[in-house]
Amino acid sequence: MHNKCGAKVSIVGAGFVGSTAAFTMLLQRVTNEIVLIDVSKEKAEGEAMDLKHGLGFVENAKITFGDDYALCAGSDVVVITAGASQKPGQTRLDLVKTNAAIFKKIVPQIVKHAPDAVLLVVTNPVDVMTFLALKYSKLPANKVFGSGTSLDTARFQSILGEKLSVDPKSIHAYILGEHGDSEFPVWSSATIGGMNLNEFPGFNNAVASYAFQHTRNAAYEIINKKGATYYAIALTISDIVRSIVSDDKEVIPVSTLIYNYSGVSNICLSVPCIIGSNGVKKQLFPKLNSVEQKALKKSAQAIKSAIDKI
Repeated sequence: MHNKCGAKVSIVGAGFVGSTAAFTMLLQRVTNEIVLIDVSKEKAEGEAMDLKHGLGFVENAKITFGDDYALCAGSDVVVITAGASQKPGQTRLDLVKTNAAIFKKIVPQIVKHAPDAVLLVVTNPVDVMTFLALKYSKLPANKVFGSGTSLDTARFQSILGEKLSVDPKSIHAYILGEHGDSEFPVWSSATIGGMNLNEFPGFNNAVASYAFQHTRNAAYEIINKKGATYYAIALTISDIVRSIVSDDKEVIPVSTLIYNYSGVSNICLSVPCIIGSNGVKKQLFPKLNSVEQKALKKSAQAIKSAIDKI
């Protein structure tokens, strides 16, 4: 793995999420080489041109584009955002069949040209797509993982922070399971400043319920109001990629292949993981109470039945 500045990051899918992620990585100086690959070469070219015209304001970077997967060669990370995106009224699981067909075509191509890359799956439904990417790539499980509930957790911390007047970065509270309707909050191990959240001044059932409802419904609300979500997920992608290329070992809840966690096995869903140069360095399994264990099993079931439909 190169140092940060020498890392090469390829983004497959130059739509709202992929292009905003590229822009964010440039602003945050995560990498100085970005490749945009899209089935529409023209779209990839337009985004690459727009990004290049801003290079005078950030650290200089190499930006290439095209529709050929050979451009991925030598990538440290390949971010996959390609696929149909959620429309108003759709759930993430509604996208399964369309995106499974796309992944069957593109994942082997990516691995052929970039066999050593870490694959970060962002396409929804991300837990199902991560499972399929793992299957189609034949790569070790640590090298293929999904953005999972990293965005939900960021949303959750942001809403709790607003309600409790605390910087979201100081709130240790996770959303785990499916990145979707069956996700769940882990209240039992949530803390602020070493205090259990339940003991924190101002925290009560109303705040808890508000924070989780607004987290779970955030994407639907944003899609209804502006058509798509891309700023916060772009920042999430940039953070995960930085942790990989700089070997930061940040703990991030990502979708990863699980074995025997509270009775759940052989499914991709989100648990906190240490993310570094080779992808998932270690999975962490917070102790869940009985309500959370039940929620985890329900989440696993939702993902499993979606995979069975493919």
